[in-house]
Amino acid sequence: MIKVRTNSPEETIEFAKKIGGLLHGGDVVAYQGGLGAGKTTFTRGLAVGMGLPDEVSSPTFALVNEYRGKNVTMYHFDMYRIMNAEALETTGFYDYMSEDSVIVCEWTENIEGCLPKNAVNITIKHLGEDKREITVEGDERF
Repeated sequence: MIKVRTNSPEETIEFAKKIGGLLHGGDVVAYQGGLGAGKTTFTRGLAVGMGLPDEVSSPTFALVNEYRGKNVTMYHFDMYRIMNAEALETTGFYDYMSEDSVIVCEWTENIEGCLPKNAVNITIKHLGEDKREITVEGDERF
């Protein structure tokens, strides 16, 4: 487990770049954190750390955004309106899982029990205007 506090969006992105550098195809990243916690900002850093473009935007209205790189694709899901396993199935979520993709999910509180047991869990707590406490839990990489 890794736990850090950041004091600005830039610090959050820098930390996320390090985590992104540890990710590889087949990983599923599960965010927990309320509205405005910084999940999309963190995803920008993950993308850069994975060698992807940093033009990440919230998938709130699209449900999923795709970011392609040379060796890996990141699928960024928003599960805010997905409330159960049946609704998750209708998104085609499981079809995106592959050895050459990383799935990043916001609002995973809504689909507890539906993600792989080896998912990388990232909890972002809003401590103040720009202050965040970020906890990363996963396998031996973290």
